[in-house]
Amino acid sequence: MKTNNNKNPEFLNEYLVHIRIVKGLSERTIDEYCTDIRLFLKYIYCNKINTDCQEIEEAEISEMTVDDLKNISVSDIYNFMFYLSDERKNNDYARYRKISAVKSLFNYLCNQMTLISHNPTANLDIASPKRALPKHLTLSESTKLLDTADVKDSKRDYCIITLFLNCGIRLSELIGLNISDIDFEDYHLKVLGKGGKERIIYLNKACIASLEDYFEIRKNIETNSEALFLSNQKKRISKRRVQQIVENTIKMAGLGGKGITTHKLRHTAATLMYQYGDADILTLKEILGHSTIATTEIYTHLSSEIMRNAIESNPLANEKKKK
Repeated sequence: MKTNNNKNPEFLNEYLVHIRIVKGLSERTIDEYCTDIRLFLKYIYCNKINTDCQEIEEAEISEMTVDDLKNISVSDIYNFMFYLSDERKNNDYARYRKISAVKSLFNYLCNQMTLISHNPTANLDIASPKRALPKHLTLSESTKLLDTADVKDSKRDYCIITLFLNCGIRLSELIGLNISDIDFEDYHLKVLGKGGKERIIYLNKACIASLEDYFEIRKNIETNSEALFLSNQKKRISKRRVQQIVENTIKMAGLGGKGITTHKLRHTAATLMYQYGDADILTLKEILGHSTIATTEIYTHLSSEIMRNAIESNPLANEKKKK
């Protein structure tokens, strides 16, 4: 964890503690914020504090203080954005993410801690990147993937893929499942999502059947672990091992080359629920554990795109009126 890194300025470490404790951000998100802000501070150090600095990546910023940020202008922020685009070749999303992290830091220093009087990012004009439609499997491809997992004759692997495709849970949520999180009476499971937020996901017949089959094996494994899914070493299964299971099954199903990952199976579950089920956007938000409905709305856009493609694929689409 980077919240107490002696290579960071003191104010950065304090900020990282703040977003971990007050905002409840995950360790992965905190690490991303730290990496992005460190790059910005290195850029400022080399361009405003020590102009003899040649390599931004090699800049030592541990001795920087809040005073070093007091004279930063909005022009400096725009120049940093140009650096990200021109020299680092960052795409729209990568630039937006880095600037969002910088804005969060200045908001903390200026508005919450009042350590600086001027926030150079307050009126920063930066457009949100266009959100690409998420990759996902079609219904027939999803069925093919499940059939392939069934042929593998691994009840654990089949159960894992079934939960991904039916519940839309995250990889971190799946490996974090304990036996006690499964309720076979009320047919639901409890997952621990981002920021330590718990939510309940109800299980359909396919999930219940796959879990019951897997439990016949799981209950006979001698281990002190409470984890639902175990590795061959009888320990909680790792993220990488689950990724390998999904990757291998996708290849066996002849679905390789589509860029389908564990997260894309989550997209698949959400897409199928929205297109074929009765799940409205608010219901889908709760199932997926999204913090805002804006994140969930991408699936409505996806549906619109599919409808547009269906119209365009009509065999009469290019028919012209004859004179």
